[in-house]
Amino acid sequence: MIHLMIFLPLLGALLLLVTPRTWREEVAGFVAALTLGLGLWLWRDGGAALYSAPWVPALGATYSVELAGPSLALALITALMTLVAVIYAARRIENPGTMLALVLAMESALLGIFAARDLVLFYVFFEAALLPSLLMLAIYGGPGRMRALVKFAAYTLLGSLLMLLSIIGVRYYGGSPTFALRDLVANPVEGTAQTWLYLGFLAAMAVKLPLWPLHAWLPDFHEQNHPSGVPDVMGTLYKVGGYGLFAFALPLFPDASLELRPILMALAAFTALYGAWIAFRQTNWKRLLAYAGLSHMGIVGLGIFSLNETATVGALYLLAFQNVYTGALFLGVGMLQERIGSVDTRVGGVMTQAGALSGLTMALWFASIAVPGLAGFIGEFSVLLGAYQVAPWLAFIAGLSTIAAAAYALTAFQTTFWQGRPLGSVRVADLRQTEWLVLGIPLAVALLFGVYSAPALNLIQPAVRGVLSALGGS
Repeated sequence: MIHLMIFLPLLGALLLLVTPRTWREEVAGFVAALTLGLGLWLWRDGGAALYSAPWVPALGATYSVELAGPSLALALITALMTLVAVIYAARRIENPGTMLALVLAMESALLGIFAARDLVLFYVFFEAALLPSLLMLAIYGGPGRMRALVKFAAYTLLGSLLMLLSIIGVRYYGGSPTFALRDLVANPVEGTAQTWLYLGFLAAMAVKLPLWPLHAWLPDFHEQNHPSGVPDVMGTLYKVGGYGLFAFALPLFPDASLELRPILMALAAFTALYGAWIAFRQTNWKRLLAYAGLSHMGIVGLGIFSLNETATVGALYLLAFQNVYTGALFLGVGMLQERIGSVDTRVGGVMTQAGALSGLTMALWFASIAVPGLAGFIGEFSVLLGAYQVAPWLAFIAGLSTIAAAAYALTAFQTTFWQGRPLGSVRVADLRQTEWLVLGIPLAVALLFGVYSAPALNLIQPAVRGVLSALGGS
């Protein structure tokens, strides 16, 4: 069933190429819903155990996949938000067949990233996810899309090249018979070589997390994407750097992770505060959300790099659920843009005409700024609590970003939704039809896992303990 879940969206994307135009939305929605259903079935069965078979024996590459623990949690969130994106794309985008096919193809690649237990397979899925993302930007992007595309591709491909060299080096210096993770862990790289290989792998993950200063592609990428926010949802799901560091970097480079812990924690704490500070100055909702996401990823990085159980669990929890409310906020911005023709934060007075859109958006922002009772609070509080046990001052610096988040989010919300509406402005319609689902489902998930975190923690915590106990973390 794990193989069907991974490749079903790709089959759906190919099917859309031959599906009559009038049925494409229904086919895409059915495939996305079925993929989510398969994920829930796997969750009910306790996940999918490791399956491994030779793939390219001459190279030592195997087809090794598993969905359990954090990978299953992230796969479920990916399937959920892909379904939400498909629902909105079908309503918002004229003739959305191509967009829907790219969304489903990217979903397959993302699920493959989370399921892969072989470094070569992980690399293939990692690169495969890049293609739909670039095509969505190139086909549906704004007037400055080519500049954003080149910047995004340059950062990603440079990081990927360094990661590929590290992947080859891990097997070469360790003497592993294959690239399967369990074989690589059983044949570790020692000494200085481990540090250099870790840095190469870290480069790719830092681009995708992202961390300062490898974040410069992020604001332009989101600003120039289609105004509906659908590609932005998939781009948010593609922030897989935190998962890659946990699933591969920590087991393969334990000594280097301990050695570089203070430096990387400091970099992550700075990223969190820097992203929040820059977000405060934005007047474009998409750029504001991009920098808010950068700040959140700084906190995720702080938790991963701390090698502390509480912080790492919180980082993976935050990594999963920020995809939910951040993706929904991008779609909310898309709804706003559709109504007023702008993503400027200074439009004013939306609340008086579109109360439901404003209310759901505000609730999603509460999740984003870690208000207690919503999923964001559990992740951020756990990271800061655990990181404080390792480096109190760095936890304090990163903690300032939560205060800054409230400032930038509520200030921007006030200028858009509460300030006076200029005379002669177009009337803002409230939520209609499937838009209630598009914003309501993510909010319900954020609320559910904000008050009842046990199902997600039961997936994440045992895996974290296993990795850190092998690492010797605190």
